[in-house]
Amino acid sequence: MRGNTFGKLLSITSFGESHGPGIGVVVDGVPGNLDFSLEDLQKELDRRAPGKLKGTTARNEADRAKILSGVFDGKTLGSPIAVFIENTNQRSQDYDKLKQDFRPGHADETTMLKYGIRDHRGGGRSSGRETIARVIGGYFASLVLPKEVNCRAFISKLGPYEFKGVPNNINDDFGKYSFPGSESDDEIGNYLEKLKKDGDSIGGRVRVVVEDCPKGIGEPSFDKLKADLAKAVMSIGAVVSFSYGLGEEMANMSGKEVSQSRDNFGGIEGGISNGRQIVLNLTIKPTTTIGEKAKEGRHDPCIIPRAIPVIESMVKLTLADHYLRQNAYQVSND
Repeated sequence: MRGNTFGKLLSITSFGESHGPGIGVVVDGVPGNLDFSLEDLQKELDRRAPGKLKGTTARNEADRAKILSGVFDGKTLGSPIAVFIENTNQRSQDYDKLKQDFRPGHADETTMLKYGIRDHRGGGRSSGRETIARVIGGYFASLVLPKEVNCRAFISKLGPYEFKGVPNNINDDFGKYSFPGSESDDEIGNYLEKLKKDGDSIGGRVRVVVEDCPKGIGEPSFDKLKADLAKAVMSIGAVVSFSYGLGEEMANMSGKEVSQSRDNFGGIEGGISNGRQIVLNLTIKPTTTIGEKAKEGRHDPCIIPRAIPVIESMVKLTLADHYLRQNAYQVSND
């Protein structure tokens, strides 16, 4: 195993490089006879696709999904589902100067240390373009989960813009940039555009809220729900920290304070979901391709807006995998 597969009963295996022919994924473990919509899948991919938002990468990819197997007549077959996305807008020459240059914070040097060879064009296998596979997997995970489960991620901090707490209604329209504050999309877009012009970047934070999570999913030992959620989101290249519930705030609290409300534990107790609202908090690093390198290539000055559907997908994949595992444990006495 080379770490290209995530999940147990519901799993995804991704393949492809940023500037190769395309990116693909095999989704295995999806039950048969579930309703499939190519249009709905495409909507999820469009949320992540480059070239859609002001102040983000200029790479323009249609990211059109081609279903190779596992779906027939608008239904899942129960067999492995293979999906392929063609790369159509590569400009590999933009990365020629990086062939002998290792960028800080990227996998350039570590890939060479591991394999003795690397595809320097756009980061190769370590490119954010690999996250296409995760969004596809997240769509199929949503077919597995009960319909009432609602998973929503939003930006809680991006540069000078900050939103504290959780919105009263996570189904609200947070705008193109997934920020629930009062700032307009134009204001945030202009801020990102200036960063891009200056060859600079910015990091931030993302909050994830899950409502109506099935009770009792997760394991009491190594496969705790919190542990698998951490692995899921920390496997996204730009994510550098993870917490749930009150998280780091607990370091400054007493047991009496923390125990005043079970909501403080973020919907997970003993590694198992309790049915309450799950709240996760992630830190996203700034893009470390900056200066002239950023101006020569096509890079996001802030990866967070396009990372939102990726984060949601990894959370849904984790929940769906544990949901199937929990159902497998149930024994009927009828």
